[in-house]
Amino acid sequence: MTDYAELLSRVGKAASATRTRPLAGRPRGVPPPVAPADVEAAETALGFRLPPLLAAVHTTIGDGDFGPDYGLFPLRGAVSRYEAFRARGAGEEPDDWPWPEGVLPVADLGCAMLACVDCRSPDGTVLLFEPNPGDADRAWYVLAPSLAAWLTAWLEGTGWFAEDEEDFTGGDLPPWPDHRARSAAVRI
Repeated sequence: MTDYAELLSRVGKAASATRTRPLAGRPRGVPPPVAPADVEAAETALGFRLPPLLAAVHTTIGDGDFGPDYGLFPLRGAVSRYEAFRARGAGEEPDDWPWPEGVLPVADLGCAMLACVDCRSPDGTVLLFEPNPGDADRAWYVLAPSLAAWLTAWLEGTGWFAEDEEDFTGGDLPPWPDHRARSAAVRI
């Protein structure tokens, strides 16, 4: 297993310095970490394990509200989104597109875009879900080859963003070719 101690330390310092917009009734700052039992419960509900780095972020730094763009979702929120997305049909509209198995939405990137972690990939590939073009085949891109690379890019201020682009079509991001095969078996 990879030792993420240095990266977790850097993420923790950046999270402490982050002043996110408070949600209704929530104070500013990073929520406390979740217990390991909460990660186990999430994994049981999801039916797959979280990448070790993602689990460590939630158990050692805090339960969301920090990180790239609008910040990481709290663990329960990510699980709820995944379950709702997996329960969708196979319609033509983005709200009805089937969701790939093992792809956990972890952060809101704005304009309906989500950062997602492919929990079936060895390093937790971070994917961009971009439904705005209105075509499921143009909605999935690789943001970073690993969760560690994505968090490092956030820390270094080199992360992806599509500022001032009216019709984002992936730009320089490589498409994620597995979305169809992984979306085929929708659980209801």
